[in-house]
Amino acid sequence: MKIIIVGGGTAGITMAARLRNELSPSYTISVIEPSEYHYYQPYWTLNGAGIGKKEDTRRTTASVMPNGVEWIKDRCQQIRPDKKEVETLEHGTLNYDILVVAPGIQINWNEIEGLKDSIGKKGVCSNYSYDYVDYTWKFLQELKNGNALFTFPNSPLKCGGAPQKIMYLVEDYVRKHGNRDNVTIEFASPGQAIFGIPKYKAALEKIIKERDIKTHFHINLEKLDGENNKAYFRDLQTNELIEKDYSFIHVVPPMSAPDFLKDSDLLDSTGWIDVDKHTLQHKKYSNVFAIGDATNVPTAKTGAAVRKQAPVLVENIVKFINNKTNFNTSYNGYTSCPIVTGYGQLILAEFDYDGNPCETFPFDQAKPRWSMYFLKAHILPIVYWHGMLKGRM
Repeated sequence: MKIIIVGGGTAGITMAARLRNELSPSYTISVIEPSEYHYYQPYWTLNGAGIGKKEDTRRTTASVMPNGVEWIKDRCQQIRPDKKEVETLEHGTLNYDILVVAPGIQINWNEIEGLKDSIGKKGVCSNYSYDYVDYTWKFLQELKNGNALFTFPNSPLKCGGAPQKIMYLVEDYVRKHGNRDNVTIEFASPGQAIFGIPKYKAALEKIIKERDIKTHFHINLEKLDGENNKAYFRDLQTNELIEKDYSFIHVVPPMSAPDFLKDSDLLDSTGWIDVDKHTLQHKKYSNVFAIGDATNVPTAKTGAAVRKQAPVLVENIVKFINNKTNFNTSYNGYTSCPIVTGYGQLILAEFDYDGNPCETFPFDQAKPRWSMYFLKAHILPIVYWHGMLKGRM
């Protein structure tokens, strides 16, 4: 039996390792992934604030590919689920018995006018790319006065807390360096609140008030004039165009499922892979499963969600192989957003589909703590490289 996994990021490698650990060698498991390198992206928020080295977040794809798994170093061009085929750029058409779609999320840099031409220049930065994260730290050290803007996209995104994590770190940095009175901190979002889960929303709103951070909701970044340090936002309620000056701006571009999925008949009407939110099996094609950021499951897109999705999906795939259609194992929407609120401080938000807190530790995780910061900065990377990617946790 041939199992193909599309994508060799967090979800793809985790699934490959777990399936290889679970199934006999007679099952062929292949991962289609074009990238030479694999990244631990959650650390980029810290890198952008001068913590750690970005080089430590990168390892070769070959080094993380599980033993006994075939790496097809190629780019997926199209999926034809009716024919059980995956079309690749260089290897042509590949057939499968079971398909696991785990391509991650596509960052659409070009959807904000002027962003690609401006990034890395005159205070324009983004932690959503290994190539650009150094600029965040560079411009932060130069920030002495003016307006610091932080944006949130008008789309689902990976690591939904990241746009505000860097904001708190920047605020902390300029305050500790004696420049806080000269720097205005503003957060602009098309959403209606700083966070969607009431318990953590209340904690974050308290921090925002204490630190005099200005928030603007229902506005969306449309355009950058990098030469003149101006950002243009659309008011989603009045349709008014709002102009803001900045000295420093951290931009989070809109995101989507990868383009190669658009003609695959795998997506729902909103553009994400259409799976049962509990079993992660595709709603139309029973031999297709999906995991991670490209799915339409209604929870935050994080590596922590993948960690909880993976064992459920593996068990359901094994049942499918054994012709069992009753999938008793269910994913409850658990996800985690470690929200860095300053150097050495972190709120660990954990919750399920219903917005119920699902906290791991026996204390109030809505309170910023050094211990939770230590967990993110020092423990979770070890868990990632030596646990998740090995199919152990």
